[in-house]
Amino acid sequence: MASVAFLGLGVMGYPMAGHLRNKGGHDVTVYNRTKAKAEQWVGQHGGAFAETPAEAARDRDFVFSCVGNDDDLRSVTTGPQGAFQSMKKGSVFIDNTTASAEVARELAATAQAGGFSFLDAPVSGGQAGAENGVLTVMVGGDQAAFDMARPVIDAFARMVGLMGPAGSGQLTKMINQITIAGLVQGLAEGIHFGKKAGLDIEKVIEVISKGAAGSWQMENRHKTMNAGKYDFGFAVDWMRKDLGICLDEADRNGARLPVTALVDQFYKDVQAMGGKRWDTSSLLARLEK
Repeated sequence: MASVAFLGLGVMGYPMAGHLRNKGGHDVTVYNRTKAKAEQWVGQHGGAFAETPAEAARDRDFVFSCVGNDDDLRSVTTGPQGAFQSMKKGSVFIDNTTASAEVARELAATAQAGGFSFLDAPVSGGQAGAENGVLTVMVGGDQAAFDMARPVIDAFARMVGLMGPAGSGQLTKMINQITIAGLVQGLAEGIHFGKKAGLDIEKVIEVISKGAAGSWQMENRHKTMNAGKYDFGFAVDWMRKDLGICLDEADRNGARLPVTALVDQFYKDVQAMGGKRWDTSSLLARLEK
């Protein structure tokens, strides 16, 4: 059993912290910007809650965070009452936020100067993956810190991999989102085309999903897309945030992402249709409007 803190109890962090407590058997203290959510979590899972990130992190072996963006991450780490003020020597901070590689490198350097470690460890698998404890975790950082944290991360993960030095986890998550954007647009166009051609979409997917066109998106989203229902996963607002991170990084490293840039604008159209909280498969709704 390890002493653990978890900062940020959103749709991902709430169940992830629960797995650390219940499946991992760890001593967990939570912090959330809205205190009522932290109180609810403790009422459901036990453990304790703290009033500030610094209080939550004090004397903890491992501190996790899962917040919104770079600014939120800086707030709970190096901001006033941030966790970095109280991290003990030799401890490990594991950030599960999808953020920039730049902030990951910045915080890793600050942590090293303070005598503790920082791992950027964004996740993939969505809310369902978090609730079921089967997330994929892409990690950037030091091998020794990774080896220490891996058994703890396993409580909510199906796959955990060290991708390279600080920032590498975030860069890998960018590739994940780049790939998904193109896949979902292709699937949306395929279903749209099939409907216009008068085909039975269920029969079509039953056949092509077993061939080279098959994907997780096709297997798990075609039914809801065909039914015009878009409340089953990662929100469009979050995807646009992530694609913005990808496109900013591409500007820095010289990568060419024409399809990603185009799909980002398609998601902007979906937002304008009122679909900010629809899931990412709602690209089909744009084609059918």
